[in-house]
Amino acid sequence: MLTSGTMERFLRVGAAMLGAAGVDAPRREARLLLAHALGVEPSALLAIGRTEILEAPAFPALLDRRAAREPLAFLVGRQGFWTLDLAVSRDTLIPRGDSEALIEQLIRLRPSRAALRRMLDLGTGTGCLLLAALSEYPAAFGIGVDLSPGACLLAAGNALRNDLGDRAAFCCGSWDSALAGGGFDLVLSNPPYIPTPQLSGLMPEVVGFEPRRALDGGPDGLDAYRLLCGRLRHLLAPGGLAILEVGQGQARDVAALGERADLRLLDIACDLGGIERAVAFLAPETDR
Repeated sequence: MLTSGTMERFLRVGAAMLGAAGVDAPRREARLLLAHALGVEPSALLAIGRTEILEAPAFPALLDRRAAREPLAFLVGRQGFWTLDLAVSRDTLIPRGDSEALIEQLIRLRPSRAALRRMLDLGTGTGCLLLAALSEYPAAFGIGVDLSPGACLLAAGNALRNDLGDRAAFCCGSWDSALAGGGFDLVLSNPPYIPTPQLSGLMPEVVGFEPRRALDGGPDGLDAYRLLCGRLRHLLAPGGLAILEVGQGQARDVAALGERADLRLLDIACDLGGIERAVAFLAPETDR
């Protein structure tokens, strides 16, 4: 069991073990795990000499867990998103770069930083979407809702962690059932959208460790959108904006659901991989 050695030896052994387990970029991940085992930032490894002997008793257990395909973010307990540093746990999905497409789209559609005052994030998870939006719109206050009490506690902690605690509140409930009313300038949501038959084919890191309730979108992956689109009209202020994350190939179906619910399709934006990822709707300017 490797607990002592040079950094190069740690990385060589770690990369070989992770590569054999099918982990992508095994040397990079071994480096991140070694930094975590040493209690330092990854950049601090650059200052370590080639022959310096390191003691990292936690490294073998971390390697074993990663080789079993437990996500790296769960092992180190954190994940970067937008400009934020977020704590993560098995109560929520791990924030992914694909979701940043919603924040990019929001800034493009609402360039004035004074444009938004009341935000809502349904299925908030770590709070990543709400907190990223709040970080860009300093006049806004936001509410995040999640079915999981653990997720709500985590998101509240992330608000404090990123100096946004006085501008965000979190409550536990099923979608908007815990809310007394609407009038939101912005509603964000990354709902479950994986079709149930496809769940077993997801990466081992996802299907084995992330919460199924945050993944399973029903037989065709659209169950949550049917519910959400029916509620957005009542949650949004006149002229309010809703942005929903969607899975690959779902954007047009979700757009149709929103339009049938008296919302105007405003924009469909792609993530960095070119996949249509963010669907934006506009509420009517006046109530019916």
